[in-house]
Amino acid sequence: MRLFQNSGLYPSYLKRLNQLAAGARGFAERRSIFLDDRFGALHFLKPVLDEAPEAFFTNGDDETLQRHWAREQGIQGKPPLETILLAQIEHHRTEVFYNLDPVRYPSTFVRKLPGCVRKTLCWRAAPSGKADLTAYGAVLGNFPSILDSWRRTGCRAEIFFPALDPLMESYGHGDRPIDVLFVGGYSRHHTARAKTLEQVASLADSRRIVYCLDSSRLTRLAESALGSLLPLRKHQRPQAIASIAQPPVFGKSFYELLGSSKIVLNGAVDMAGTDRGNMRCFEAMGCGALLLSDAGSYPDGIEAGLTMEIYASPEQATEIASKCLESWPESAVMAGRGRSRISAAYGKAAQWKQFVDLVVRI
Repeated sequence: MRLFQNSGLYPSYLKRLNQLAAGARGFAERRSIFLDDRFGALHFLKPVLDEAPEAFFTNGDDETLQRHWAREQGIQGKPPLETILLAQIEHHRTEVFYNLDPVRYPSTFVRKLPGCVRKTLCWRAAPSGKADLTAYGAVLGNFPSILDSWRRTGCRAEIFFPALDPLMESYGHGDRPIDVLFVGGYSRHHTARAKTLEQVASLADSRRIVYCLDSSRLTRLAESALGSLLPLRKHQRPQAIASIAQPPVFGKSFYELLGSSKIVLNGAVDMAGTDRGNMRCFEAMGCGALLLSDAGSYPDGIEAGLTMEIYASPEQATEIASKCLESWPESAVMAGRGRSRISAAYGKAAQWKQFVDLVVRI
């Protein structure tokens, strides 16, 4: 199977990548630096991480990366990034196209794919407005209710899961000096999460609480000098959160933080309904931290009271975090059990087998 996997970059991660790859001299070197940093690796299929010769990977929205490739292929001028991506697919003689960035490259793009492409799949685990993905052979995701919403638009939708990065096994086998860690976005879409963060931040007087927040543009504006002159106070972070907030963290630096933390706090985005199982669940448990997340319907292996803990309110999140820290030896046993269970259930080999099965069926 000649597999082409396309992904995309968070704008806040691009700054880190440009620093890491400042001396990269071409497409292969910049891509290698990106893959080595492991950003998004839970979504990358086994042949990509194994550097199998029949697999090709790129970030189609990374202009620096894509223009490296275009120049190396002798493409003149400054063609659109979509044109470069199509040229890569044709050059690779792709048979199966798997896209992690389908809102940027929707059905209109799929209809332009060269004839060598036999199967098309994409990952989308979030509501996406009026995005048209009906031309894909299947939309993949791990939230049943969101998959149902894609089916209502006319898409074929199939359950599919992230898989632990094998490199995660290298982290989290020593001391865990951070008591509670939260890493994630902070925006107007995270109102329930924000209340929980504010409550748990109250433990900072006696515990080491670390929040690494990727704040939205609206939040940053609200907290700026200009924002103080505008009616944006409700979009500012509460003082309890702002006083301990640190910049966002990604890649291997993120793995190091997870491996240094006893508890990883998680909260679903408000639009997720009762479905649970976002990336943070897999990342936290994969690095051996105790996951503390909000109540809801979780995938197999993520089980309250057995492999992780859940809370039903912001106040309860604080109570449970305190209780788990006070009885950490017992809580550490639960965290270890969670790591073992999720590693067995969501490995790269199993993910690849499921993907191949899906390709055969669609």
